[in-house]
Amino acid sequence: MKHTTSTLLRVVFVMLMHCLLPWCGSGILKAQSGTHTVTGKVVDESGEPLIGVAVLIMGEKSGTVSDFDGAYRLEAPADKSLQFSYLGYQTQIIPVKGRKVIDVALEPESKNLNEVVVVGYGTTRKNDLTGSVQTVSAKDFNGGVSSPEQLINGKVAGVQIMSNSGSPTSGSTIRIRGGASLNASNAPLIVLDGVPLEADGISGNSDNFLNLINPNDIETMTVLKDASSTAIYGSRASNGVLMITTKKGDSEKLKLSVSSVQSIQTRTKTASMLSYEEFVNVVQTEGNGNQRSLLGTENTNWNDAIYQNAFGTDNNVSLTGRIVRNFPFRASVGYYNQEGILKSDRAERVTGNLNLNPAFFKDYLKFNLNVKGALNKNRFADASAIWNAATMNPTLGIYSGEDRFGGFTEAIDPSGIPVTRAVLNPLGVLEQRDSRSTVKRLVGNADADYKFHFLPELRIHGTFGYDYATGEGTVYVPAEAASAFTSNGRDYKYGPQEKTNKLFSAYLNYRKEFEKISSMLDVTGGYDYQYWRSNTPAYSEYNTLGEAQNVIGAIDQRHTLISFYGRANYSYDSKYLLTATIRRDGTSRFGSANRWGTFPSVAFGWRITQEEFMQEAEAVSNLKLRLSYGVTGQQEGIGNYGYLPVYTLSQPGAYYLFGDVYYPTYRPEAYVSNLKWETTKSYNAGFDFGFVNNRINGTVDYYSRKTKDLLATVPAAAGTNFDKTILTNVGKVSSHGVEMQLNGVLIDTKDVNWNVGVNATFQSVKITNLSIVEGAAITNTPAGPTVDNTYVQVLTEGFSPYMFYVYKQLYNEQGKPIEGAYADLNGDEVINSGDLYRYHSPAPDWLLGFNTQVRYKNWSLSAVLRASIGNYAYNAMAMNTGAFGTMSYNDYQLNNLSRSYLETGFRSRQHLSDYYVENASFLKMDNLSVGYDFGQIVKGARLRVSALIQNVFTITNYTGVDPELPNGFDSSFYPRPRTYSVNVSFEF
Repeated sequence: MKHTTSTLLRVVFVMLMHCLLPWCGSGILKAQSGTHTVTGKVVDESGEPLIGVAVLIMGEKSGTVSDFDGAYRLEAPADKSLQFSYLGYQTQIIPVKGRKVIDVALEPESKNLNEVVVVGYGTTRKNDLTGSVQTVSAKDFNGGVSSPEQLINGKVAGVQIMSNSGSPTSGSTIRIRGGASLNASNAPLIVLDGVPLEADGISGNSDNFLNLINPNDIETMTVLKDASSTAIYGSRASNGVLMITTKKGDSEKLKLSVSSVQSIQTRTKTASMLSYEEFVNVVQTEGNGNQRSLLGTENTNWNDAIYQNAFGTDNNVSLTGRIVRNFPFRASVGYYNQEGILKSDRAERVTGNLNLNPAFFKDYLKFNLNVKGALNKNRFADASAIWNAATMNPTLGIYSGEDRFGGFTEAIDPSGIPVTRAVLNPLGVLEQRDSRSTVKRLVGNADADYKFHFLPELRIHGTFGYDYATGEGTVYVPAEAASAFTSNGRDYKYGPQEKTNKLFSAYLNYRKEFEKISSMLDVTGGYDYQYWRSNTPAYSEYNTLGEAQNVIGAIDQRHTLISFYGRANYSYDSKYLLTATIRRDGTSRFGSANRWGTFPSVAFGWRITQEEFMQEAEAVSNLKLRLSYGVTGQQEGIGNYGYLPVYTLSQPGAYYLFGDVYYPTYRPEAYVSNLKWETTKSYNAGFDFGFVNNRINGTVDYYSRKTKDLLATVPAAAGTNFDKTILTNVGKVSSHGVEMQLNGVLIDTKDVNWNVGVNATFQSVKITNLSIVEGAAITNTPAGPTVDNTYVQVLTEGFSPYMFYVYKQLYNEQGKPIEGAYADLNGDEVINSGDLYRYHSPAPDWLLGFNTQVRYKNWSLSAVLRASIGNYAYNAMAMNTGAFGTMSYNDYQLNNLSRSYLETGFRSRQHLSDYYVENASFLKMDNLSVGYDFGQIVKGARLRVSALIQNVFTITNYTGVDPELPNGFDSSFYPRPRTYSVNVSFEF
């Protein structure tokens, strides 16, 4: 029988029940008038008998308990209901309705409220949380991903995760509640097994430092969103905290897990350009004689030339068990290799992870030793090939039939030199550039936790963390390549850049239950020291002849953070919860007068379902109100020495000639001596709810944030500093939003299980001040990417950040845009900069997520969808190639046009027309998977097989490549691929 390990306890429990119930020994009360005998059997979720289940008649003091076979027998009125209750299982109430036999299968009590949640510097029960915290565990992760952040994409309200491109070497932009800054970092603090990680990447892997962590080693990811939960991290928590906890050894016996994923990626949508027939027709009907003479005789699909079906593999092996009884361990090795859909693009990764969790002295002393290593080898495709393939003349062949330029067709002038600013052969650009990198990373932490023998409620915890990474690479371009023809190619090495992150953390924790007054007190106080260093030696970029083309100076950057912190949690009668936190941070990034910052928070929770007036509301299993206020800081993304007068050594070519000798000079850099903390005040009100034993549960939160002393880059008054722009504390930003999360177990039977999760986030951000002198008149500050050195976005007081700043396009009666015709918004009858207006922003108003998992016997099906509503994008690709004038930048080459030209007929580019600002709202299905669990195929071995499609479809009115864009700016975007994969998993 399944429950043999607890049979003795249950026997004792049965005996106690029979002795304590008023019908001691008999099990059945004397029969009453109008009653009849009801019998039945009570089993657990797997069909095994449950011993000692209390069976009560509702409204009466009569009942019985189930025997050793789970059977029961009692006399019950036909119009009454029976209540079945058992420790650890959900109580069931079933009407008798005259039935003589009632069999019952009890379900385990929901662990959702009692599960342990990782928070800053410790853990707590979910039931005791007062802040806005959400945890996603391994069983709910998205499948088939290569980088940790994608595991939870679409599953957490208030969290937006966007892959920066379709390259396997690309990273992601992560935003929690939209971010709180302008120029300083908006990325959340990422904490890996208690070690806060550096926000920036490393040379050779600059776009995605997180992809050096194997997603298969991750157990849970916890998002801390409000100030109550983040303030314990003080100066780095304004943008939220993402806590990653890796898997540990917990198996009594040795368990070997092996998984292999084989995948193929295909390209999706590319830039919409004129077809071969359309291009020829435009040139023949609208072009001049020279342009018509440049038409070739081929019909080349340049996208087919540069894109490929990309193969990938992801293989992982892990072993868990115990060296001895109190010494669990887990070891894993992973190998990942993924081609990019753009030829010559590739990412390769080898990872290893070892986790040891010994415990001594009856678990009074515990250790957690964790070492993670990664070796990445990347090859980077030259992404300019995407633009070139879109604009290259489709009537030319790929190869010229000559040896020059490696045999690739290129535009040349009469002297035989590649034409300046010409579109280069896209395949030549890819095949004639070999750019590779090698990145190594080692992350280790050693935790020791000792519970004092003389006072078990008090424990001391210490953490030593070390994160070391090094990145270097090589670049080779042959001398015959058109891209570097006049400089004899490229052949050089860069790096190695080294990054070191050292952490020491120690805290005391006291937790005590006071049963007499129904209270619990949990107090933590600690100290942190963290040190970062990044250094890169000077190097030169050489050509193939060994001649220096450029000199890159040495870099040595360091900063330190010292912190003291404390937190107190108090609960009374399991109803009223109070959390107070304070942290004091000192950073080397500010001067002595502004170095220290204090970041407090307070939160209150009320578990309403514990109140007496809620006891009759049997359908409500959880209802908790949460209120919080706190202050967090910001000092990331601003450099380490912005408050110091720093001088930079000049490079060759900028030396000063004195006599016959050139001498290097030192130039002063801009600095602001009184830089100080950017601070954010946050308010949060929310409630958690659950119904029907928490089978339906969710949260609703309203938050408001106000950031002041923004660390922003703004124009400097002439003559006041050493640059035209400076980084200083200026302005304020406010934001607010609503987050809703709903999860439900719609069906839960032995053969069928259906879970559904939905989330919705509304967010709004506004710049309330952007002036060094508050109240002063401020013009629009250009921001964001540029096209031809033209800004199309601005920062303006009273508006959302990065709004598009454009002219209002006018149209004729047929709805066709009129070239150069814009609305005279200021009424002065002259179209100039005074008529520019703010037209939407890239930030969405709403973010929606939906996920579902269905199991039927051994089959399973899951899907994840996301939607973004109200986000806009500037289609720079269409603008930049959508005018006839862009067909010929010179007399030797024709360029293809955007299909938008067929609608506009523009002769010259209209950089600031709102015609190119498009609604980029979308609905995406990110994942669709189906799997089959074969169970035990041979003794001790289980097999599971699944198939997965990623980036299944996108529904949008946006005409560009993809509506989900960094900065809302679309210029030759690397398309995100569609991935088909098969996963085979064994457990032994």
